[in-house]
Amino acid sequence: MSLFGINNQFMRSHNKSVIISHLYREKTASKSTLARLSQLSIPAVSNILDELLAEGYLNRSTVNLHTRGNNGGSYQIAARGNILCLNISPFLIESVLTDGLVRPLQPLQRLKTQIMTPQQLQQEIERQYHHDRQYDPQTPLRIALSVHGQVNPRTGVSERMPQAVWHEPIELRYLLEEKLGTRLLLDNDCVMLALAEKWQNPASANDFCVINLDYGIGSSFVIDREIYRGNLFGSGQIGHTIIDPDGTACPCGRYGCLETIASLSSLKKRARMQLKMTPDSNLEQTPIDTAWLIREFHGGNPEVRLMVNNAARAVGLSLYNFLNVLNINHIYLYGRSCKFGADWLNIIHEQTHYNPFDGGNTTRENATQIVVGSLTRQQQVMGIGFLYAEDILKNGLFQKAEAAAK
Repeated sequence: MSLFGINNQFMRSHNKSVIISHLYREKTASKSTLARLSQLSIPAVSNILDELLAEGYLNRSTVNLHTRGNNGGSYQIAARGNILCLNISPFLIESVLTDGLVRPLQPLQRLKTQIMTPQQLQQEIERQYHHDRQYDPQTPLRIALSVHGQVNPRTGVSERMPQAVWHEPIELRYLLEEKLGTRLLLDNDCVMLALAEKWQNPASANDFCVINLDYGIGSSFVIDREIYRGNLFGSGQIGHTIIDPDGTACPCGRYGCLETIASLSSLKKRARMQLKMTPDSNLEQTPIDTAWLIREFHGGNPEVRLMVNNAARAVGLSLYNFLNVLNINHIYLYGRSCKFGADWLNIIHEQTHYNPFDGGNTTRENATQIVVGSLTRQQQVMGIGFLYAEDILKNGLFQKAEAAAK
């Protein structure tokens, strides 16, 4: 096949992916709307829609989106069943049941738990699946699973879950697909946040980063609208950038990682040590949890404010180095640490204020923007459901284009 033919196949596939992406975001759209959003001509969009209909990716919708004139028809993604969006850690299971277009069918559910073994983890996922299967027993139910820690999405293995009491990897996809007879896609919780921003925030840029500041510190990068994972799926380990080489030992084996200074687990540990050295602190009756840290910070506790402010400076310093290396200027912060509020965020901003790439002529859209993410927790958990949209774009359309080009 000629080089022109190969390019033509991939351009066709690219235009199809653009149309599918817009339909996942719009849910239902007319031909004219898709032409405007994709910046393709209406005849070109019409041909693409016909092909996608024939290939089974789309359905015609009965919804009339035209305010005048004849109904030219509208289009939707061909939903292949409902999706159970799950976010799993050893202490909390969050779930949202959605339809195939990743629209919520039920509100966010949160179940506090204490999972002690891989077998118990599998049983909890099975229990949640069977519970939500009853919502619409006639419709197939797939699973989109977000797991805390390092995940290999290609093999479906949870490699390491830092909060867990076990240390061995778990072949979650193999075990659960075989047991439940359904399809399962999985990735880690920071990728879940990145997918949520990419697909549900209309203002998200082509290049951006999400950072989860919680029990630990993780991140996920989106570069040219694609999740960047790396060959070993270890991308986003910003929590293990070294801030203080002579600092506290980190579970990763090094010293002075960002997590040892700025994660909620490290802040709570430091607070306990501080209280032990404080006369009449009544440590036994003081639950040092996240709510206590946030309350004491806003209440003006000087020791807590000092610790949290130092943590914010460490986060800001890491982001400054990160901005210099990758020049990704849109950063969304998530996690319970964001509840420290404006004072905490201002300190992070101070450390990144002198980003050398923000020159005097930098436009507002390209200037560094570090903000607390605005998506609700339900939207965040639903983000993992868009693994099925990503799967269509990567493993459906482009694999067909590659096969046609051979």
